[in-house]
Amino acid sequence: MKNSNKQHILLRYLLVIAMILVLASMIVYNMVNISVVHAKEWNDKADSLLTQETKLEPERGKILSDNGSVLAANLNFYTARIDWKVERFKDKAFKQSLDSLCDSLAAFMPGKKTAAEWKRDLTAQFEAKKSSVYPLFTGLTHSQFVRLKSFPFLKLNRNYNGFYSDPYVKRVKPFGTMAARSIGNISEEVRHEGQHGRSGLEMALDSLLYGVPGINRRIQLTNKIVDWESTPAVPGYDITTTINVQMQDIVENELYKICKETDAEWGTCVLMEVATGEIKAISNLERDGGDYYEGVNNAVLGYEPGSVMKPISMMVALEDGIVGDINTPIPTGSVWIYGGREINDPHGAAALSPRQIIEMSSNIGMSKIIVKKYGSNPGGFRERLEQMGFFEPFKSGIGGEQEPVIAKLGNTNADKVALTRMAYGYTTLIPPLHTLAIYNAIANDGKYVRPHLVKKLSRPGSNVDSIVPVTYIRKQVCSPENAEKLRTMLHDVVWGNRGTARKWVQDENVEIAGKTGTAYTVRRDGTYSEQKRLAFCGFFPYKAPQYSCIVLMLGANRGAAASSGMVLRNVAAKMYARGLLGANDNLDDSSTPKRESTSKTPYEKVPTLYNTTSQSRIDNVKLFTGSPNAKVFGAKPQAASGVPNVHGMNIREAVYCLEKVGLNVRFKGIGRVTGQSLKAGSNFNRGAVINLYLAS
Repeated sequence: MKNSNKQHILLRYLLVIAMILVLASMIVYNMVNISVVHAKEWNDKADSLLTQETKLEPERGKILSDNGSVLAANLNFYTARIDWKVERFKDKAFKQSLDSLCDSLAAFMPGKKTAAEWKRDLTAQFEAKKSSVYPLFTGLTHSQFVRLKSFPFLKLNRNYNGFYSDPYVKRVKPFGTMAARSIGNISEEVRHEGQHGRSGLEMALDSLLYGVPGINRRIQLTNKIVDWESTPAVPGYDITTTINVQMQDIVENELYKICKETDAEWGTCVLMEVATGEIKAISNLERDGGDYYEGVNNAVLGYEPGSVMKPISMMVALEDGIVGDINTPIPTGSVWIYGGREINDPHGAAALSPRQIIEMSSNIGMSKIIVKKYGSNPGGFRERLEQMGFFEPFKSGIGGEQEPVIAKLGNTNADKVALTRMAYGYTTLIPPLHTLAIYNAIANDGKYVRPHLVKKLSRPGSNVDSIVPVTYIRKQVCSPENAEKLRTMLHDVVWGNRGTARKWVQDENVEIAGKTGTAYTVRRDGTYSEQKRLAFCGFFPYKAPQYSCIVLMLGANRGAAASSGMVLRNVAAKMYARGLLGANDNLDDSSTPKRESTSKTPYEKVPTLYNTTSQSRIDNVKLFTGSPNAKVFGAKPQAASGVPNVHGMNIREAVYCLEKVGLNVRFKGIGRVTGQSLKAGSNFNRGAVINLYLAS
């Protein structure tokens, strides 16, 4: 009996030992198989995990007004949720806190749900628990989310109440629709492609706003693999625009008011500073149903300009010597047949001086003046405009900007007829912004300044990285003397006895000069319809022009002066009332008013200051802002070895440059680097500390 039990026990021991040996053999086999036979394969797999890189999205730069007010910026928002299925959910605490929690939620966002409705919904979700997650609110700001976390039950640990948030980034325009079309929009997709501009400034300056993506790498810690920021993302530039919030508000409100009064299809208005070409306000309203909203940016799209083209044609005539004395009459009449085609002149007379031709907007008079020189060479008129820089792109920063379209004419009879139409604003496609730029040159003693919407670029940690200076399409598009003659003509349009704008645009506080323009729209079959585009372009105050402005409206039920001209007059009057014009805005009874010269521009000799050593960024400034003289600022030649020279750099670039060679950086102050504790080019040991001193 004892021997039998002993044999059974030994048999069991042997069986256990055999199983242990088999298991040990399998372990040894797998160890050898993994570490020896398939070692390379597993090492490669481990390396692939540790060398994986993911793109780290940079923070998109802000778009600011001329005084630093935010027009567009990324803000963090939160969606608050409750996960009912967390392992340690406190059922009893939830029931005890339910009434007070529902009262707090109802008071937190009045109008969404009452306390009773919150109690009903939360109780149903809690009892059913069909969905593991219940969304409470979406679109919460950080302060709202912090407040929500203080409510009964929600202030418990997340492991007990399941309360958490999903943060997300959203592009926000604090001023709503103000200049929205010019500011533009961005793509909604962030995770894969990043936030990139789709229209307006957001698109035109996307490479500057977007920044430089960083890199996340996978690294092995003691007990896990984690993401590690190996290359930090460089945030995009903050773009300070030329937009003035007060002026923008005036322009939008006055354009909206007249569009409503005249039942216009759409309207656009651009306000520009004469001396600098800074676009201070731009609005594009379009009818949608019974109201108007920010629509297509018609300011940069080509349209037949109508009679606002006549002062541009007159500028050519003055510069070419076709017209000398602007008071000498020429025969005009009410009907003129040229090239077998009839030109009717509703503002005609037997004879008109060049001054009266602009004042009364004579089609025949303007055509006869241009034909006098270019009748035998119709294509020469376009060539003359090209020499003046009329077709050069502005690179203003406004997305979708188009160039003027004027046909290259030959010498046929049809070409000669087309020349006469070009002279007074038909058979051409000219964006309002290009028309405004020429009128601005007239106000600016002939200086053809480039319109622009970008003022400066900056990044966190530095004052200003780049200043976009005033640039000129042509230093003089016409002589100061001819500019003075043109200003006199445009003054007559508003203040003359027979001026086409005299009844509507005169203001007792601000002396305005400008020109009306009307053009019939073209049907799909190429014929003209009865619908009109109505324009007014001018500048104010007349004696020392500070601002130029153009207004274009489609389908208004009044004439050009009573629609577009009224918008400009109201804008000027509101700017005067708010103290936005200087001391030279009051009317003077003097019959020969003296005009202060605007030839000296405070920004004229300011170069582009670019605080970077990156040539690619300098190239971006040149490309997207039309500034050919962008240059390195404060970047000194680097020694072949030793401590790098970081004088003039912003702190981000300086830290990158110094840490790259193994130095530990400490700094004091804000702005650019003005001093460094280790002399540039001197020897150093890796790990040494270098102190930087910053000043704005």
